[in-house]
Amino acid sequence: MSSAGTEPKICKQCNQAIQGGVLTAMGASWHTDHFCCNECKTPITETKFRTNDNFPYCTPCYTKLFAPKCFACDEHIMDKCVQAMGANWHEDHFVCNDCKSKLIGTQFMDLGGVPHCQKCYVAKHADRCKGCSKPIADKAIVALDAKWHQMCFRCSRCSKPIMKDQSFQVDAGKPHCVKC
Repeated sequence: MSSAGTEPKICKQCNQAIQGGVLTAMGASWHTDHFCCNECKTPITETKFRTNDNFPYCTPCYTKLFAPKCFACDEHIMDKCVQAMGANWHEDHFVCNDCKSKLIGTQFMDLGGVPHCQKCYVAKHADRCKGCSKPIADKAIVALDAKWHQMCFRCSRCSKPIMKDQSFQVDAGKPHCVKC
């Protein structure tokens, strides 16, 4: 009776006993020339290899078959992949379209499929208030075919703000509260 330590290893590929060099990978033993890429069938000699559905792949085949492409550069992503705005990005390529600052872990705006940091969006792309011409970064009042900051939508006679639930009238294209 032989002990477990002296029993020959069995190759996962051919189910034959392995005499000589044994390659151990993916929790199994292989003849060195039987550990092959599932796609091109070439023996894998790399110390780091890729797997998919528990099959081994050489790096070129894995890249071709499974690696996502970066939306910004159209190159394959082999390490950290950022998924945002319905696309994949290299970590260093997910940046503001205007100032090029990294957007990972920050609030950003999607402007037609292009990312923008909050600061650039507000400064360059946000709607402008009809009353003060400054960017509207938050909620706006829409009235008289324009957008307004809450506090900029004012009565043209008494200058008090017209709140969103308040009625108002229009005279010569300018709002005024019902009291005036």
